Amino acid sequence: MLQLYNTLIRRIEPFKPLEDGKVGMYSCGPTVYNYVHLGNLRAYLFVDLLKRYLRYSGFEVKHVMNITDIDDKTIKGSQEAGKPLKEFTEFYFQAFLQDLESLNMVKPDVIAKATEHIEEIVNMIKRLEQNGYSYEINKSTYFRIAKFKNYGKLARLEKQSFKRDAEGRNIKDEYGKEEANDFALWKAWEPEHGDIYWDTEIGKGHPGWHIECSAMSTKYLGETFDIHTGGIDLIFPHHTNEIAQSEGATGKKFVNYWLHNGFLVVDGQKMSKSLHNFYTLRNIQEKGYNSLLVRLILLKTHYRQQLNFTFQGFNEAETIVAKFLDFLINLDFVENEKGNEVQIGSLIEESRNEFKKGMDDDLNISEALAAIFNFINEINKVIKSLNTKQAQKIKDYILEIDSVLGFIKLFYRQHQERLKELTNDSAVKELLAKRVEARKNKDYESADKLREELLKKGIIVNDVQGGYKVRLINVVENAN
Repeated sequence: MLQLYNTLIRRIEPFKPLEDGKVGMYSCGPTVYNYVHLGNLRAYLFVDLLKRYLRYSGFEVKHVMNITDIDDKTIKGSQEAGKPLKEFTEFYFQAFLQDLESLNMVKPDVIAKATEHIEEIVNMIKRLEQNGYSYEINKSTYFRIAKFKNYGKLARLEKQSFKRDAEGRNIKDEYGKEEANDFALWKAWEPEHGDIYWDTEIGKGHPGWHIECSAMSTKYLGETFDIHTGGIDLIFPHHTNEIAQSEGATGKKFVNYWLHNGFLVVDGQKMSKSLHNFYTLRNIQEKGYNSLLVRLILLKTHYRQQLNFTFQGFNEAETIVAKFLDFLINLDFVENEKGNEVQIGSLIEESRNEFKKGMDDDLNISEALAAIFNFINEINKVIKSLNTKQAQKIKDYILEIDSVLGFIKLFYRQHQERLKELTNDSAVKELLAKRVEARKNKDYESADKLREELLKKGIIVNDVQGGYKVRLINVVENAN
């Protein structure tokens, strides 16, 4: 049974969705004023792993992610760029979608932009006003923290310990509020905002950051839903404020399971734009690294652990990928049709159970990968005895597991495509043809020399009954 670490109670507990077989999940997406960095992408990859495993386990998942395309940062960024807000944010939104695709992430079922949900945001603010949780000063609307009894329960904060400016995005918000920690639900228009505003029944301006997520998550998932994810830096104030707003408006529990991933650090410091120590996926690609290696690097450490990013990590990732690809390629080379005593079905089932055992333990990816590597090692001991049907069953199983991991199949496809491209090269085709002729004439010395020529071009030739099979020497390098 799947068990997950719930930040709300600070322990691992069995996962039981509100509705049998169905999961509603919300993820805090990016603020689209710049390219997302690897720290952001780690959070989205954790969600991707969780979503893939839930679906692998038989759950029907509805995944909603927000896009913050209106806040102080996007307003400032668009004005500095001299572009309309929509044009400015759309560029970075499309770049974000490209990053999701490059990392083979399954797109959310709903991607909700804040600017397209102003009506829902206004309606939630009105509900908070009706319930006595908000007040207006200088045409801006604030949430009254003192009114909400359990404020800070997610972050385990005492009210006297709250830091100033719970909004966390604009220090100007603290002036004129009843309490310094009260945060903005609706920000009144100011001349510096230019033409970026909405005229609504609660005033002219734009929404605060926190209310956007509350309004959009409840619209698509209901007033109470199963899972909410994000980085640990969002526990306070963002997720803390989401709970206060949502429960203040509905009177119902907002979320049952809060899941948070650890920081990605560089040289011991959190990767962030403010510290200027971040890498984007484009930075990595420009250095010649395969995007799918980034996926593996960010996934292979447990999501709740802090991960120190180094470029040495690519070497380890390449070794892992090569192990999988060598295994699949060797299975392709199996030609035997005879029966044997190898119990492939039971070996696969045992491995599958061990893989699920690891993933069921709060997505213990190390244990899950170890189960697959143990399986590969056991199969390698008997691979010369296997027949083609058994080889195909094993290959199908590895690709089944990859529906969770999300990198093996694509690397394998890249290998096959690059191999096809190389073997279609006229010089390579000529060498292969000459080698076939040499072997046909039993000129094995010439055949060996031609094999060496092919090795220099990056191709290994294996002679099999009735012909030969080829593979690349390096199955990972330059697989972009």
